[in-house]
Amino acid sequence: MRSISKVVILGANGVMGSGAGAVLAAAGLPTAFLARTREKAEAGRARAEHLTKGAAASAIWCGTYADDLGHALADADLVLEAVAEDATVKRELYALIDRLRNPDTIVATVSSGLSIGQLCSGRSEGFQRNFLGIHLFNPPTVITGCELIPHASTDPGVVAIARDFLSTTLGREVVETRDTPAFAGNRLGFKLLNEVAQLAEEHGVAFMDQLVGPHTGRALPPLATIDLVGWDVHKAIVDNLHASTHDIAHDTFCLPAYMQRGIDAGHLGRKTRDRGGFFRVEGKGADAKTFVLDPATGDYRPLAEHSPPVPAFVERMKAAIRAGRHTGAMEVMCTATGLPAELLRRVILGYISYGLGLVGEVVERPRDIDRIMGFGFNWAPPGVLVDAIGPGRTIVLLERAHLPVPRPILEAAIHQRPLFREADVDSARFFAACA
Repeated sequence: MRSISKVVILGANGVMGSGAGAVLAAAGLPTAFLARTREKAEAGRARAEHLTKGAAASAIWCGTYADDLGHALADADLVLEAVAEDATVKRELYALIDRLRNPDTIVATVSSGLSIGQLCSGRSEGFQRNFLGIHLFNPPTVITGCELIPHASTDPGVVAIARDFLSTTLGREVVETRDTPAFAGNRLGFKLLNEVAQLAEEHGVAFMDQLVGPHTGRALPPLATIDLVGWDVHKAIVDNLHASTHDIAHDTFCLPAYMQRGIDAGHLGRKTRDRGGFFRVEGKGADAKTFVLDPATGDYRPLAEHSPPVPAFVERMKAAIRAGRHTGAMEVMCTATGLPAELLRRVILGYISYGLGLVGEVVERPRDIDRIMGFGFNWAPPGVLVDAIGPGRTIVLLERAHLPVPRPILEAAIHQRPLFREADVDSARFFAACA
């Protein structure tokens, strides 16, 4: 089997390019960091060194596309493209790589959702056979989940080489997905994120992040997560999904109008600290104050003064988790009454139904959805939630909510077996942020 021992990063100055390069170089692989200018490539190397506390330094060399691409490609086993999430920009770069690459060089894109097959359309047969998607999750130095996405013409042998390299050399938790819009992780994850953003227009930002917080099995509340990702990145992903998918989740991929107004005004989340996103921080250290967005007006108000009371049932969920009983927290969620409980069940049941409904269309097995959500997003996977609620009760709740009941849940109920079966993983870890 061909091996991967030398790597070229294109777009090495970006967050994902430098992060991926940090992982590769820290594994001892000679890695070329290329960008439009040497200064940008050097900035990528500095970030990679910082991320790895210097461990990546000796394996990296820097260059530019104009001066060093041909030399870098001469002996590269893998070219990892991490330039802007723009199909035209990527395709122009691939045309150049196609002329310079060796016949056996594997070319991979870190795209988070563009069609892999369309990106390499029109390239040589050899390029297409050796082209696939490697979707790392940010930051790759911390998050080990990884989607491997072949397209219809990818050589199965290349898929095998990439899978072995990612899992064995880089320690990734690899999930193979089909070449569908946003693949598996982002399709499910951004369905929930954008749905919460839609609900925030009526119910408020602080309220929704309190409601769908760490007690539901995620490290960060949804709207704080969008601020971390960046509103512009969020928009690109949900716009692609809204245009490319026409299933039960179609409407939940529609970007709220207030978010578009915010983006137009330069409010992109944490990357625009002075303008903010859902939240804005003013000052530093002990003097820092957090402000929260009012979607109706676009104004920011002090969070301390406009934070609604936490629903009593949410406090009971948190108490159960702190006592080591995440199953008890799900019991509280399932039996609580009132509008807040109904809203939370709507979001969580939609996540379960849609996620496990992707089995067969996007991924092969329920385990694939569970692993990419657990190791890519660090969220409680759908299978963990079904196990905690109970498959029989989950079916009843889904039917009551008029949501599809995916086959994996039916089979779990029939055979009385858990959905999440990772022997070395304690499912309580996904609720640790609340403990």
